[in-house]
Amino acid sequence: MNITKVVDAKGLACPMPIVKTKKAMNELESGQVLEIHTTDKGAKNDLPAWAKSGGHELLKHEEENNVLKFWIKKG
Repeated sequence: MNITKVVDAKGLACPMPIVKTKKAMNELESGQVLEIHTTDKGAKNDLPAWAKSGGHELLKHEEENNVLKFWIKKG
């Protein structure tokens, strides 16, 4: 997977991971991939819903050492 940009939202509470993701996504071209790292458990539901509502594609997500990682492809 070719990652264009990584957002570090670890330690931030809702809604900041979404705010940082949205800002970073605005800087990408269509088809580019954004990787997001967050410790906010709410992001498990929030980020996939946000991606879908924005016309983006959630490629993958995983949890590693209490850090949630998401890969979203810009629509």
